[in-house]
Amino acid sequence: MRQFLRLAVAATALVFAGGAAAKDWSTVRIGTEGAYPPFNFYDTNNQLQGFDIEIAQALCDKMAVKCEFVAQDWDGIIPALLANKYDAIVASMSITEERKKQVEFTDKYYNTPARFIARKESAVTDTSAEALKGKALGAQSATIHANFLEGERPDSDLKLYGTQDEANMDLANGRLDAVLADSVVLYEWLENTEEGKCCEFVGEPETDPRYFGDGAGIALRKEDQDLKKMMNEALAAIIADGTYEKINEKYFPFSIY
Repeated sequence: MRQFLRLAVAATALVFAGGAAAKDWSTVRIGTEGAYPPFNFYDTNNQLQGFDIEIAQALCDKMAVKCEFVAQDWDGIIPALLANKYDAIVASMSITEERKKQVEFTDKYYNTPARFIARKESAVTDTSAEALKGKALGAQSATIHANFLEGERPDSDLKLYGTQDEANMDLANGRLDAVLADSVVLYEWLENTEEGKCCEFVGEPETDPRYFGDGAGIALRKEDQDLKKMMNEALAAIIADGTYEKINEKYFPFSIY
């Protein structure tokens, strides 16, 4: 009988311990980069802004939780999530099979193709592997665009950068022949910056799902399935009630969903 009582007490303690360990999602910490306009960037008041930020805030509002934003360099953004520095990554992260090995993803919240840009006076018009052989190509490091160039343009001279802006500026200054990145990010730079006037889109959109995945999703730790469910339900809700469309129209003259 005493052995039974000891087991019962131990089981009860485990139940209470499990309850105490359950996560409280009244506050959700959102990791983002802050260097990828128009999706995430700092304004003149050093405040995070952009499409990613507004979508994340809309999701938190719909879930009735508090958002706390944490800026993190892109190269370390997944390790910091796994180290519990924040709870979710909302930073235009493409859903790929390789990343799924480390993290869980919500449903996509947008999907845009990759494009090449080159200087207007450049002879680069064909972006095939043969045409770009020996050319200096730029991309942000640890991105799907860098992976594509490494895999599909192996005879080019690939240069990787810590931020997209650094790659763009090297193209503007003539140190690169072309840059590959998200078409919307490049559109923003071409249309809305003085430096971007140097350059234009070349070639066709790149959409190979082996590299570019199924759109951008919110990355989570694999064990946080309850948060994934909350976010997917909130995403569906902001699409249904028109909130998503209003945020989209604020940043882009076309739908990116």
